[in-house]
Formats: sequence, structure tokens, C-alpha cells
Amino acid sequence: MKNSSQDVLEAAVSWLAQGFAVELVTVLRTWGSSPRPPGSIAAIREDGVMAGSVSGGCIETQLSEQFKVQSVPQVHTHRIDDQEAKRFGLACGGELELLFETLTNESGVSQVLELLAKRERVVRQLTTDTQIVQVNVAAEDDVFDWQAPTLTQVFGPSWQLLIVGAGELSRYTARFAQALDFEVIVVEPRPKFFASWDIDEVPIVSISPDDAVLQYASDKHSAVLALSHDPNIDDLALMEALPSHAFHVGALGSTRNYEKRCKRLLGLDVPQESIERLKGPVGLSIGARGSAEIAVSIVAELIQVRQPFL
Repeated sequence: MKNSSQDVLEAAVSWLAQGFAVELVTVLRTWGSSPRPPGSIAAIREDGVMAGSVSGGCIETQLSEQFKVQSVPQVHTHRIDDQEAKRFGLACGGELELLFETLTNESGVSQVLELLAKRERVVRQLTTDTQIVQVNVAAEDDVFDWQAPTLTQVFGPSWQLLIVGAGELSRYTARFAQALDFEVIVVEPRPKFFASWDIDEVPIVSISPDDAVLQYASDKHSAVLALSHDPNIDDLALMEALPSHAFHVGALGSTRNYEKRCKRLLGLDVPQESIERLKGPVGLSIGARGSAEIAVSIVAELIQVRQPFL
């Protein structure tokens, strides 16, 4: 499963190759109850076929009819009033500032995809008055920005998720997290579980979990989920993850097991203030049953915890 932006860009390149005119629509700013944040993109083909969304999927085609195939990129502010919101199925009105950009083979989209295929984080910069596009590997501090006439887009994984354990729950969690633009890596030192991993787009490593945390998930854009249900494996990861800068550390298990785990970690010289960061049982309390529902609760919690860091 690719992230949503990559799907949009791949669709745009495919349509260009087929000879269609294609517009890339980017959310620049929002006010009120806009359903999509700044930086969201959609691609609209000349016949109205659309990939992605900038407004919940309802007004893109309407707007495209007004601004289709412009010689230069166009900025447009569109307001969704309460009456339109009801018609479009939105909770309430809002306002969007959108950039409409007619894509060409020189728009750098193929170059962005090539770098994403190498698991690079990519920055694409468009100067709207000259239509010059530059594509480079993104620096750590590169973020989406609109300072007319310059649009700076960042594609690729801004967030890293390390999952400990390669069981069924990890499969669902990995796929859901990928759709939310997490770069997911699984660590599994147990040979039988390692051999059963079958999600090609999610890499799996067999190193020690503590080494995996140090290598892949110790900065402020990282989260660690201990889902192996084996304390000998999970605790190794938690020993390194809890004192790290990772924004979220969670572990599978009951409340009773959580208390036992905290005592073990304290005995392993993990500082008390670090242990207090551990979320256990991991996931939001939504009455989840079965691996898929539990994975939904875990990923929903990731969204909630990540929000202040956006």
C-alpha cells in the first residue's frame, strides 16, 4: 500500500503518458472546517477522472471546469458554505485556497516518483510565475510551504514507524499506517515469524529489537510499537525506545501485563520518567476485537498522538 500522494502522482504520470491533459491541484491554505490539510493534492484528467482529494472529493471536478489547462498555474480561493456542505456531505462549511497547475513532462513528477521508489523524502519546488520546477532529496527541516510565487511540496515519509513482531496484528497495523504516510519497518528476530512475512512493500529486519530502535526509530518523527507479545523481544525494544526522542511508544498486552512490564523495565535501569511514557495497553479504547479492529485502534491512537507534532 502506497501513501495517498504517491498514488496521485503515479496516476498523473500514467495519464500524461496516455496523452491526456492533467492538472495537479494543491491545497495552499484552509479556513474553517476544511476536510483536507494544506499540502493535500489531487490530479484531475481532462475528462474529469480524478485521483486524490483536496475537499473530500466533491468540488474538484467543478473547479477544474473553471480553471482547466491554464498556461500558467492559477491560485483560486473557494468557499464551501453551509448549504454546499450539506450537499457535499461535509460536516460544515469552510474555505480553501487552491493552486491549479497544468502538468507537463517537465513538471518533475516522474523524478519525484523515482526518488520515492528509492525510499527518499523529496522536495519539489515550483516557481509559479516562471513555471520552473526543481526536485531534490529533502532536507530534514523541509516542510510544505506557500510563499507566492514559490510552492514547496514535500513528498515521502515524514514519519517512521517501527513495529516489533511480525504477527497478524502487525500486518494490519503496517498497512493502515502506510496509508497515513508512515514509513513502516518491522523487526522480527524469530526465524519462523520472519519467514512468514509477506508484505513486500514493508521491509522486515531480523536484527535485535534494541538495535532496530537505534537504527530506525529514535528521533522525534518516530514511533515504536511492541506487538510481538513476547516480553523477551518487546522489552529489548522498549529499553531503547522509552528514553529516546520517539514521539510515541506503545506495547500490546493487558493492564496487568503492563504493570509487570513496567516493573521489569525499572529493574533493567530504564528511568521511571521514561517508563511513564509507555502507552499500554496500546490503542484507543473502542471496544476492538480481532486483529483488524485492534490495528484500527492502534493507528487511530497514532493519529491522535502525532497531531501536536504536525
